[in-house]
Amino acid sequence: MVVVGYKQRVTLGIDTGYSNVGLSAITSKREIFSGELKLRFNIVKLISDRKMYRRTRRGRLWYRKPRFLNRIKSKKKGWLAPSVKHKLESHVRIVEFISKLLPITEINIEVANFDIQKIKNSNIEGKEYQNGDLKDFYNTREYVLYRDNHKCQSCKGKSKDKRLEVHHLISRKTGGDRPENLVTLCSICHSKVSLGELKLNIKITKGFKAESFMSIIRWKILESIKDKFKNIDISYTYGYITKMKRSNLKLPKSHTNDAFIVAEGNRDRERTHTYSIIQNRRNNRKLQQNRKGFKPSVRKQRYSLQPKDLVKINNKLCIVRGCFNYGKWISLKDKLGNIINKAIPKVVLVRYGKGFVFSWMEILIN
Repeated sequence: MVVVGYKQRVTLGIDTGYSNVGLSAITSKREIFSGELKLRFNIVKLISDRKMYRRTRRGRLWYRKPRFLNRIKSKKKGWLAPSVKHKLESHVRIVEFISKLLPITEINIEVANFDIQKIKNSNIEGKEYQNGDLKDFYNTREYVLYRDNHKCQSCKGKSKDKRLEVHHLISRKTGGDRPENLVTLCSICHSKVSLGELKLNIKITKGFKAESFMSIIRWKILESIKDKFKNIDISYTYGYITKMKRSNLKLPKSHTNDAFIVAEGNRDRERTHTYSIIQNRRNNRKLQQNRKGFKPSVRKQRYSLQPKDLVKINNKLCIVRGCFNYGKWISLKDKLGNIINKAIPKVVLVRYGKGFVFSWMEILIN
């Protein structure tokens, strides 16, 4: 007798993360999928570029009064920064992608919360949490000047110019306004640093972007996946439990091993090959529509092929690098790493990149 429509139970374990996401799908006997997704880190730069282009366009083409009451942050409850929101949505999209390949019946998610002040000072407790670095200071600038004894940290007060500036060691776009990213400089040293004539010998302390990110969205990831997959059993676990189980199994620390443990994997289950997954940008900046009397400053059409698409020429697989000549020609890379330029009608599409590029696409052409 043949059983029709039977599906084995498949549990998907997700090791959430700021830069990498571990994924592991297991059955009662073996692991059938293992992958590590590398998230994008260019969202902040793209948003900043868009802001620059928009301001330039407004200044050149028309004038309107500034508006300050149209900020989404003040209107919409639960607003998230675009870079944080993108990483949150990427967790949901990769789960949705895998659920189309495998009959997922259960999803286990690891959530983690980080105490930033405890990381900085392991002995902190009680009321000490209320006494941060900026206590009794009006703003961050005042605190940085006080911390540096109102003295230039480059020339140590030897400059004749006594005007002091607060300098960002890493650009504000990347490093933010945290005190660890700020240093006191006199105006002369500040100008030299800005022009590249002087290099500061100051060690930049590690930030806590990844820890803050996980603390912000850990429950949002769980809620978003629950809303998307209402017919699937969803549960969660904590990082310290994963660490304990990993130590018991004597597995090295990795995102895929953590995901395997989150999925309730053990020694009895056979492991499989791990795929590297790269998140690929599928579209460029929004295409500008032509307005009467104004020449478009960007391209007007979306090209048919995008980077990381898989194509074939003369029975040879290649990966798309990009388009040029107004989308009429395409740049390709073959298995030897050679760059090939061809007219688009001469290539045959095999598979779109679709936002997630698996390592097997690189393997195919090699």
